[in-house]
Amino acid sequence: MLALERRNLILEKLQLEKRVVVSELSQMFDVSEETIRRDLDKLEKEGLATKSYGGAVINEDVSIDLPFNVRKNQNVAGKQKMAEITASLVQEGDHIFLDASTTAVFVAKALKEKERLTVITNSVEILLELSDVSGWNIISTGGVMKEGYLAFLGSKTEEAIRSYYVDKVIFSCKALDHNWGIMESQEPFGTTKKAMVASAREKFLVIDSTKFDQTAFSVAGNLRDVDVVVTDIKPSEKWLKHFEELGVECKYPSET
Repeated sequence: MLALERRNLILEKLQLEKRVVVSELSQMFDVSEETIRRDLDKLEKEGLATKSYGGAVINEDVSIDLPFNVRKNQNVAGKQKMAEITASLVQEGDHIFLDASTTAVFVAKALKEKERLTVITNSVEILLELSDVSGWNIISTGGVMKEGYLAFLGSKTEEAIRSYYVDKVIFSCKALDHNWGIMESQEPFGTTKKAMVASAREKFLVIDSTKFDQTAFSVAGNLRDVDVVVTDIKPSEKWLKHFEELGVECKYPSET
């Protein structure tokens, strides 16, 4: 097993259990405790964990970016529900943008029953996910690969996006704040989303409930520019009123 793979597995365990113990990880991965300590050192330097006596605890800071392969395993049930709702809003024959979020990967899976879609994306994971679909037009934006994110970003990516005008853009974000709006932890992700939103007739923001009332480093857009917000549970009355004031429709799973 590569060191990167082991660290990602440690990070997944941290996400689930909030803390890990060096001796337990040593046995689990059949490596020395010193190797595990080096792994935890690396995670701490990346801001993903905080070392403690005999182990480490997870860094709960929302501004920290987890690796793509870790993020895609978070709140899977919620992402599946959001993806089903979002897919129901897409018509056969639509031209759509999908961003490089883990949520958009679940949307791509849910869209596979549709016919004749054109999907333009800067996500390597989505390109792979849709590689076996027939009858669709799959377009990559190209651009510079962002290490650890499976995303194409940069001026070439945005130039490619601006060369299209699509029926719908489906995107997610790092945080959603009443005053600041749609936010991202890194500016290149924000500018890419802005380009997609500007080149789409309908805008669908798909975010889980943990993103509400959070802030991040870069402003990625104005909520009033969004047509529909799809989320995994019913938002607070404060947010529902805010959506209504802005003319944004909010969709979430029915309570059973």
